[in-house]
Formats: sequence, structure tokens, C-alpha cells
Amino acid sequence: MKLRNTAAAAVVVLALAASATACGKSGSPNDNGDKGDKASGGASAPAVPTYPVNTSADVKGSPVFEKIKGKTITIGTKADQPGLGYENPGTKKRTGFDVEIARMIAADLGFDEKHITFKTVPSEARETQIASGGVDLYVGTYTINDERKKQVGFAGPYYVAGQDLLVKADSSVKGPEDLKGKKVCSATGSTPLQRIKEPKYGVAEAKAQQGYQLCVQDLVNGTVDAVTTDDAILKGYAAENKGALKVVGKPFSKEPYGVGLKKDDAALREAVNKAIEAHEKNGDWKKAYDATLGLSGTQAPAPPAIERY
Repeated sequence: MKLRNTAAAAVVVLALAASATACGKSGSPNDNGDKGDKASGGASAPAVPTYPVNTSADVKGSPVFEKIKGKTITIGTKADQPGLGYENPGTKKRTGFDVEIARMIAADLGFDEKHITFKTVPSEARETQIASGGVDLYVGTYTINDERKKQVGFAGPYYVAGQDLLVKADSSVKGPEDLKGKKVCSATGSTPLQRIKEPKYGVAEAKAQQGYQLCVQDLVNGTVDAVTTDDAILKGYAAENKGALKVVGKPFSKEPYGVGLKKDDAALREAVNKAIEAHEKNGDWKKAYDATLGLSGTQAPAPPAIERY
């Protein structure tokens, strides 16, 4: 389905092209800073909260904490997911909901901003980086499941995502039940791509692209009818293209995001769980959501209950 206004389409395409070429402009949904800079659509973005540092933090019985205490904590995350984990290529500033979760946890463990090192880690290297000590924690759309628990430990979940659909603002697609005969795009080799191929959805084509940004470009150009992956990821792209694209809001899977850490470090796992709970209760969690994923226009859900094991 084509955008009704050719000029509007050109504006969106130019915005996407700028993002794809990593121009590092300050108005991206993940780069609103601490002052509430102007976000997409000209609205003033909510400010991210600040997190007091627990200068007396101690995690007795944690080998990882003993190694980093009084030094620097290294946290793995993504760098190319607007609204979640994004690194501005110009300023090198990290922003997004996952980044805020990482910062609030680090503060409770005794690390201020100067003593946090963010490390970009691709999905396929997460378990190796955690097990080898390449990162002390990993916060980056990391779904908790039983297979991964065999290799790493998890704190959380801090957010429950679900596979959803990104469509044009005037699309007739209201949910997965409307995909029959439609063209849908997702990332090569991803679980969402495999799921959308299931016969019950009846899609005409499940197109694979090397990244979601390319799928979004296809959506804007009208070569596909929808993009599918976790709703948290799609919200970032909706915020980048406010008024032109929207998240349908009918998730059809459950993806609990957790903080990855060394498998047998139960003490650190519990310390991270307590940090997440504390920031959920004091309102930081919602403030962080509103300043990042909330820029897509979706209201913050209730934080999920911690699953201790």
C-alpha cells in the first residue's frame, strides 16, 4: 500500500536514509539526552532519570564482583537498535531502554557513569562473551529460555516483549490474522522470520533482509506490507517515523528479556534482581521507558515479576 502523499513519503525515506548512513543526528529517539531534547515530531522528549550510586555496594560471594569491585564494570549491549540499545556514531553516546536498565543496575552495584564500559556484542557472541569474562553483564534484548540457561545465568526479566508487526499508519493490517496474501519482512535467520512462515498466517512472501533497517526501508517504499520482530525493537522504528509508521500492538509470542551473567554466580544474579526490583518500585523503570520506547506512542506496560531460580 502506497503512502497517500508523495512528499510525505520522500521525507520518511530521507529520514531512513540518514539513519542507515549513520549520520548521528541529535534528534533520534534514542538520543534525547538528559535534558529532554526535541524528538521526532517536534515534541519535547521526557528526560531519562538519574541513578544515585550506591558507594557502599558489596556482593559477597560473587567472583565477578570481586574482580571488578572499585574498578570498571563492562556491560555488553546492542548498538543498532533505536529505542533499546543505540550508539550515536558521531558522539559515541549510548542511549535506549536497555542502556538505561544497564545504568540503573550498575549504579546499584556501585559504578558511576565514568566506570561503566559499554561493549557492542552481536547476538551470536553473547554466551561466549559472558562465559569468557569479556563482559560482566549483558543487557540487549536477550530472551530468557531454558536452552540458554544451560550456558549462562539470567536476572530478570526486566521487560517482556512479543513478536508484533510494524505497518504504515493507514494500513488495513490490524494483527497477524490480517496477513493472508501480504508480504512481510524480517531479519535473515531470525525466529520471527521462521514463525511468520507458518501456514496459519498465509503470507504471500516472507522476505529476509540482513537487518531490520532494510526491512523498514522496504515498508516505506511499499515493497512489503509489514515488518515483524519483537515489539520492543519495532517501537524504536515507529518513533523514528512517527506519524508514518505504527506498531500494531497485538503481540503473538512471549519474549522475556533478561540480564545475562556468569552461569553459577548466584550472588550477582540476586543483586541484579534486587536492583531491577528497586528501580521498578521507585518509578525509574517507567521514566526510562517513557524517555526511550515510549517515544513510539505506546504506553509503558506493568513491569514483569522477577523470576528467581
